[in-house]
Amino acid sequence: MSDHTIDHHRTSDILILAPGRSGGQYWRDLWRYRELFAVLAWRDIAVRYKQTAIGVAWAIIRPLLTMVVLAFVFGRVAKLPTMVGVPYSLMVFSALLPWFLFTTILGEASASLIGNANLISKVYFPRLIVPVAAAMVAMVDLGINLLLLAVLFVWYGFVPGPQILALPIFTLLGLLASLGPALLVTAMNVKYRDFRYIIPFVIQFGVYVSPVGFSLSVLPAKWQLLMYLNPAVGAIEGFRWCLLRGANPLNPLGLAINLVVVVIFLVIGVGYFRKTERSFADII
Repeated sequence: MSDHTIDHHRTSDILILAPGRSGGQYWRDLWRYRELFAVLAWRDIAVRYKQTAIGVAWAIIRPLLTMVVLAFVFGRVAKLPTMVGVPYSLMVFSALLPWFLFTTILGEASASLIGNANLISKVYFPRLIVPVAAAMVAMVDLGINLLLLAVLFVWYGFVPGPQILALPIFTLLGLLASLGPALLVTAMNVKYRDFRYIIPFVIQFGVYVSPVGFSLSVLPAKWQLLMYLNPAVGAIEGFRWCLLRGANPLNPLGLAINLVVVVIFLVIGVGYFRKTERSFADII
């Protein structure tokens, strides 16, 4: 079946199939198909954690190894300063939480449509459900990493301050910052399959040019503002502020710039996804 949208209207016992859906109807469909979203999200989480031997272990090992490498490269080799009263490892790990949220959503979502080709080619439903459901794996990873961070807090004898209450706000910012680029890449990956090779490179390179292994305070002010053009940076700085007792003061102008960037990416990502959505079934 072609991926043309199908509208169902009943007049007595007659079922009329319309060739397209309005934008408003499409967003209502997202709510109507919420059970499908839950099923797909649960399936992806189960595959990640229940049907793999190292699912949960990998969610723990990956951030720990990355923390050790970045702390060594930036803290021991480059000898960059840490925040006052904060161990370098905690400074790095607190930034890895939103960074892994960003990269996991990007990685999981980008391959989600290809992985659900059989479903997409046979049944109508808003295709936006597929990459967003795949992104829920990253939220589970984030929960595991927060528990690991709590263990590190105990290890270092570090007690977070009241700023931690704002963590849900910056988690939402990180989620929205991830979804815009993820939806754009997901839609492009359907037509241009080479994108699946580009994403791992971007993720590997991005961790070194994002303020994960170092604090933004080591950069000149003008470069700090430029860093906020990276959609992940607002969440990174917000997590550090929330988790490390405000050791790094938030930059209101930088956060405003980052919020605009996040919204632009989200509009472009959703817009391009919706524009190309009808051709997914034919291409896949």
